[in-house]
Amino acid sequence: METVGDCFIETQTGSQKRRPEEQIDSDVLAKTLKAVHGVHDADHAEAVTRDQTIAYLDDGERALWAHAISRKDAWVLCGPDKSSLRIGIRLGLRDRLVSLERLLGDVGFRPKLDLKTPYTQKWLDQALAQLAQLEGK
Repeated sequence: METVGDCFIETQTGSQKRRPEEQIDSDVLAKTLKAVHGVHDADHAEAVTRDQTIAYLDDGERALWAHAISRKDAWVLCGPDKSSLRIGIRLGLRDRLVSLERLLGDVGFRPKLDLKTPYTQKWLDQALAQLAQLEGK
């Protein structure tokens, strides 16, 4: 699993709203990620030329899209932000949008606690259908 620097930073902010079991240890996270990518200004600029609404996403989602669009290899994007999902649909990248539930299942991990609804495959399927209809796709 890989991410971008802004998303890594976001895992360490907002902690005051998380239950203790939801805290993310930065050292453990850094050791378990394959890579944490920096995103260059040129990547941000290219992303915004592909879809202007990328500029209005929060820092993490904006950096993720900028990085993802610049990649030439296979990738998937996991995140329940509907604005971000809508961009994926508009860019014709719907098949690359995956749920956390699916990612965990694909690697054979079954969480002991139920995932929050926006991280489930059922929620993602419904959200993508709704957003695709809004986009006329």
